[in-house]
Amino acid sequence: MSRTGRKRIAVLISGRGSNMRAIIAACMDPDFPGEVVLVIANRPDAGGLEMARRHGIAAHAIDQKAYESREAHERAVLDVLEAAQPDVICLAGYMRLLTDDFVRRFEGRMINIHPSLLPLFPGLDTHARALAAGMRIHGCTVHYVTERMDEGPIIAQAAIAVEPGDTAEMLAERLLRAEHRLYPHALRMVLNGEVRMVNGQAAHRRRAQLPPDEEEPARMPQILLSPDARRN
Repeated sequence: MSRTGRKRIAVLISGRGSNMRAIIAACMDPDFPGEVVLVIANRPDAGGLEMARRHGIAAHAIDQKAYESREAHERAVLDVLEAAQPDVICLAGYMRLLTDDFVRRFEGRMINIHPSLLPLFPGLDTHARALAAGMRIHGCTVHYVTERMDEGPIIAQAAIAVEPGDTAEMLAERLLRAEHRLYPHALRMVLNGEVRMVNGQAAHRRRAQLPPDEEEPARMPQILLSPDARRN
Protein backbone atom coordinates (compact mmCIF):
# COMPACT_ATOMS: atom_id res chain seq x y z
CA MET A 1 0.00 0.00 0.00
CA SER A 2 1.05 3.60 -0.47
CA ARG A 3 2.29 5.84 2.29
CA THR A 4 -1.21 7.34 2.52
CA GLY A 5 -2.70 3.94 3.33
CA ARG A 6 -4.46 3.76 -0.02
CA LYS A 7 -3.73 0.93 -2.42
CA ARG A 8 -1.45 1.58 -5.35
CA ILE A 9 -2.85 1.52 -8.90
CA ALA A 10 -0.91 1.28 -12.17
CA VAL A 11 -2.70 2.03 -15.43
CA LEU A 12 -1.61 0.81 -18.88
CA ILE A 13 -2.80 2.82 -21.88
CA SER A 14 -2.18 3.17 -25.61
CA GLY A 15 -3.97 6.41 -26.48
CA ARG A 16 -5.83 9.33 -24.95
CA GLY A 17 -6.58 7.43 -21.77
CA SER A 18 -10.18 8.50 -21.19
CA ASN A 19 -10.85 5.62 -18.80
CA MET A 20 -7.56 6.43 -17.09
CA ARG A 21 -8.87 9.97 -16.57
CA ALA A 22 -12.04 8.57 -15.01
CA ILE A 23 -9.96 6.50 -12.61
CA ILE A 24 -7.76 9.47 -11.69
CA ALA A 25 -10.87 11.59 -11.09
CA ALA A 26 -12.31 8.91 -8.81
CA CYS A 27 -9.05 8.81 -6.85
CA MET A 28 -9.43 12.51 -6.06
CA ASP A 29 -12.17 11.51 -3.62
CA PRO A 30 -10.35 11.03 -0.29
CA ASP A 31 -12.65 8.10 0.48
CA PHE A 32 -11.62 6.21 -2.65
CA PRO A 33 -9.46 3.26 -1.53
CA GLY A 34 -6.68 3.69 -4.11
CA GLU A 35 -4.44 6.16 -5.90
CA VAL A 36 -2.83 6.04 -9.33
CA VAL A 37 0.93 5.94 -8.85
CA LEU A 38 2.02 4.93 -12.36
CA VAL A 39 0.89 5.20 -15.98
CA ILE A 40 2.61 3.24 -18.75
CA ALA A 41 1.94 3.62 -22.48
CA ASN A 42 3.22 1.36 -25.23
CA ARG A 43 3.20 4.33 -27.61
CA PRO A 44 5.21 7.51 -27.01
CA ASP A 45 2.48 9.66 -28.59
CA ALA A 46 -0.24 8.44 -26.22
CA GLY A 47 -2.14 11.53 -25.14
CA GLY A 48 -2.85 10.17 -21.69
CA LEU A 49 0.80 10.44 -20.67
CA GLU A 50 0.79 14.23 -20.47
CA MET A 51 -2.49 14.24 -18.61
CA ALA A 52 -1.03 11.86 -16.00
CA ARG A 53 2.04 14.05 -15.60
CA ARG A 54 -0.16 17.10 -15.01
CA HIS A 55 -1.57 15.24 -12.04
CA GLY A 56 1.88 14.48 -10.69
CA ILE A 57 1.73 10.81 -11.64
CA ALA A 58 4.83 9.00 -12.88
CA ALA A 59 4.23 8.39 -16.60
CA HIS A 60 6.45 6.23 -18.82
CA ALA A 61 6.39 5.70 -22.58
CA ILE A 62 7.79 2.25 -23.30
CA ASP A 63 7.61 2.15 -27.08
CA GLN A 64 6.85 -1.35 -28.31
CA LYS A 65 8.57 -0.55 -31.61
CA ALA A 66 11.88 -0.05 -29.82
CA TYR A 67 12.07 -3.72 -28.79
CA GLU A 68 12.90 -6.75 -30.87
CA SER A 69 10.16 -8.94 -29.43
CA ARG A 70 6.99 -8.85 -27.37
CA GLU A 71 8.85 -10.55 -24.54
CA ALA A 72 11.61 -7.92 -24.53
CA HIS A 73 9.04 -5.14 -24.43
CA GLU A 74 7.21 -6.83 -21.57
CA ARG A 75 10.44 -7.16 -19.59
CA ALA A 76 10.87 -3.40 -19.82
CA VAL A 77 7.26 -2.85 -18.72
CA LEU A 78 7.74 -5.34 -15.90
CA ASP A 79 10.83 -3.54 -14.61
CA VAL A 80 8.87 -0.29 -14.26
CA LEU A 81 5.86 -2.02 -12.72
CA GLU A 82 7.92 -3.87 -10.14
CA ALA A 83 9.64 -0.66 -9.10
CA ALA A 84 6.23 0.95 -8.48
CA GLN A 85 4.84 -2.08 -6.60
CA PRO A 86 1.19 -1.66 -7.61
CA ASP A 87 -1.56 -3.52 -5.80
CA VAL A 88 -3.78 -3.48 -8.90
CA ILE A 89 -3.04 -2.98 -12.60
CA CYS A 90 -5.78 -1.48 -14.79
CA LEU A 91 -5.71 -1.94 -18.55
CA ALA A 92 -7.46 1.10 -20.00
CA GLY A 93 -7.41 0.94 -23.77
CA TYR A 94 -4.10 -0.91 -23.77
CA MET A 95 -4.03 -2.19 -27.35
CA ARG A 96 -1.30 -4.75 -26.93
CA LEU A 97 -1.77 -8.47 -26.37
CA LEU A 98 0.01 -9.70 -23.27
CA THR A 99 1.91 -12.97 -23.05
CA ASP A 100 0.65 -15.75 -20.81
CA ASP A 101 3.71 -15.38 -18.56
CA PHE A 102 2.99 -11.69 -18.00
CA VAL A 103 -0.69 -12.34 -17.25
CA ARG A 104 0.07 -15.16 -14.81
CA ARG A 105 2.53 -12.97 -12.92
CA PHE A 106 -0.31 -10.59 -12.05
CA GLU A 107 -3.14 -13.11 -11.77
CA GLY A 108 -5.99 -11.71 -9.72
CA ARG A 109 -4.41 -8.26 -9.68
CA MET A 110 -4.94 -7.10 -13.28
CA ILE A 111 -8.30 -5.93 -14.63
CA ASN A 112 -9.56 -4.66 -17.97
CA ILE A 113 -12.58 -2.86 -19.38
CA HIS A 114 -14.10 -4.16 -22.61
CA PRO A 115 -16.78 -2.37 -24.67
CA SER A 116 -19.38 -5.13 -24.79
CA LEU A 117 -21.50 -7.23 -22.46
CA LEU A 118 -19.15 -10.17 -22.33
CA PRO A 119 -19.24 -13.00 -23.22
CA LEU A 120 -20.89 -11.32 -26.23
CA PHE A 121 -18.56 -9.74 -28.79
CA PRO A 122 -15.04 -10.30 -27.50
CA GLY A 123 -12.25 -8.69 -29.50
CA LEU A 124 -12.53 -5.66 -31.77
CA ASP A 125 -15.34 -3.76 -33.54
CA THR A 126 -17.82 -4.49 -30.76
CA HIS A 127 -20.22 -1.64 -31.56
CA ALA A 128 -20.59 -2.53 -35.24
CA ARG A 129 -21.03 -6.19 -34.34
CA ALA A 130 -23.72 -5.38 -31.78
CA LEU A 131 -25.63 -3.37 -34.38
CA ALA A 132 -25.23 -6.09 -37.00
CA ALA A 133 -26.63 -8.64 -34.55
CA GLY A 134 -29.71 -6.49 -33.95
CA MET A 135 -29.01 -6.01 -30.25
CA ARG A 136 -31.46 -3.87 -28.28
CA ILE A 137 -28.97 -3.33 -25.47
CA HIS A 138 -25.21 -2.94 -25.51
CA GLY A 139 -22.75 -2.38 -22.72
CA CYS A 140 -19.33 -2.69 -21.17
CA THR A 141 -17.63 -5.15 -18.84
CA VAL A 142 -14.85 -4.94 -16.28
CA HIS A 143 -13.19 -8.32 -15.85
CA TYR A 144 -10.07 -9.95 -14.50
CA VAL A 145 -7.36 -10.50 -17.11
CA THR A 146 -6.55 -14.13 -17.88
CA GLU A 147 -4.57 -15.89 -20.59
CA ARG A 148 -7.65 -16.09 -22.84
CA MET A 149 -8.45 -12.65 -24.20
CA ASP A 150 -11.70 -11.12 -22.92
CA GLU A 151 -12.67 -14.35 -21.14
CA GLY A 152 -11.62 -13.50 -17.59
CA PRO A 153 -14.07 -13.59 -14.67
CA ILE A 154 -16.57 -10.72 -14.83
CA ILE A 155 -16.49 -8.17 -12.02
CA ALA A 156 -19.22 -5.73 -13.12
CA GLN A 157 -21.14 -4.63 -16.20
CA ALA A 158 -23.11 -1.60 -17.36
CA ALA A 159 -25.79 -1.54 -20.06
CA ILE A 160 -27.20 1.11 -22.39
CA ALA A 161 -30.02 1.00 -24.91
CA VAL A 162 -29.38 0.69 -28.63
CA GLU A 163 -31.46 3.45 -30.19
CA PRO A 164 -33.07 3.39 -33.65
CA GLY A 165 -30.69 4.94 -36.16
CA ASP A 166 -27.60 4.39 -34.02
CA THR A 167 -24.29 4.09 -35.84
CA ALA A 168 -21.25 2.38 -34.39
CA GLU A 169 -19.74 5.79 -33.69
CA MET A 170 -22.86 7.04 -31.89
CA LEU A 171 -23.04 3.88 -29.82
CA ALA A 172 -19.36 4.08 -28.92
CA GLU A 173 -19.67 7.69 -27.78
CA ARG A 174 -22.69 6.96 -25.60
CA LEU A 175 -21.18 3.80 -24.14
CA LEU A 176 -18.01 5.65 -23.19
CA ARG A 177 -19.97 7.61 -20.60
CA ALA A 178 -21.08 4.34 -19.03
CA GLU A 179 -17.48 3.06 -19.09
CA HIS A 180 -16.34 6.11 -17.15
CA ARG A 181 -18.84 5.27 -14.41
CA LEU A 182 -18.31 1.53 -14.40
CA TYR A 183 -14.53 1.30 -14.24
CA PRO A 184 -14.06 3.30 -11.00
CA HIS A 185 -17.02 1.42 -9.48
CA ALA A 186 -15.53 -1.99 -10.30
CA LEU A 187 -12.05 -0.89 -9.25
CA ARG A 188 -13.40 0.21 -5.87
CA MET A 189 -14.91 -3.27 -5.43
CA VAL A 190 -11.55 -4.89 -6.14
CA LEU A 191 -9.58 -2.53 -3.90
CA ASN A 192 -12.03 -2.96 -1.02
CA GLY A 193 -11.89 -6.73 -1.29
CA GLU A 194 -15.57 -6.96 -2.20
CA VAL A 195 -14.57 -9.19 -5.10
CA ARG A 196 -11.54 -11.38 -5.64
CA MET A 197 -10.43 -13.90 -8.21
CA VAL A 198 -10.66 -17.34 -6.59
CA ASN A 199 -10.06 -20.57 -8.49
CA GLY A 200 -10.58 -18.82 -11.81
CA GLN A 201 -13.86 -17.19 -10.81
CA ALA A 202 -14.91 -13.79 -9.50
CA ALA A 203 -15.84 -14.36 -5.86
CA HIS A 204 -18.06 -11.67 -4.35
CA ARG A 205 -18.18 -11.30 -0.60
CA ARG A 206 -21.52 -12.15 0.98
CA ARG A 207 -21.50 -9.75 3.88
CA ALA A 208 -24.65 -10.87 5.67
CA GLN A 209 -24.29 -14.64 5.57
CA LEU A 210 -20.56 -15.34 5.61
CA PRO A 211 -17.64 -14.31 7.83
CA PRO A 212 -15.29 -11.69 6.31
CA ASP A 213 -12.81 -14.28 5.04
CA GLU A 214 -15.30 -16.30 3.00
CA GLU A 215 -16.38 -15.72 -0.58
CA GLU A 216 -18.48 -17.51 -3.13
CA PRO A 217 -18.28 -17.43 -6.92
CA ALA A 218 -20.70 -14.84 -8.22
CA ARG A 219 -23.73 -16.31 -9.96
CA MET A 220 -24.39 -12.99 -11.67
CA PRO A 221 -22.04 -10.04 -12.20
CA GLN A 222 -23.04 -6.70 -10.77
CA ILE A 223 -24.86 -4.64 -13.40
CA LEU A 224 -25.17 -0.87 -13.47
CA LEU A 225 -27.89 0.67 -15.60
CA SER A 226 -26.62 3.78 -17.32
CA PRO A 227 -29.08 6.69 -17.64
CA ASP A 228 -28.48 6.32 -21.37
CA ALA A 229 -30.21 2.95 -21.23
CA ARG A 230 -33.57 4.48 -20.38
CA ARG A 231 -35.78 5.27 -23.33
CA ASN A 232 -38.05 8.32 -23.18
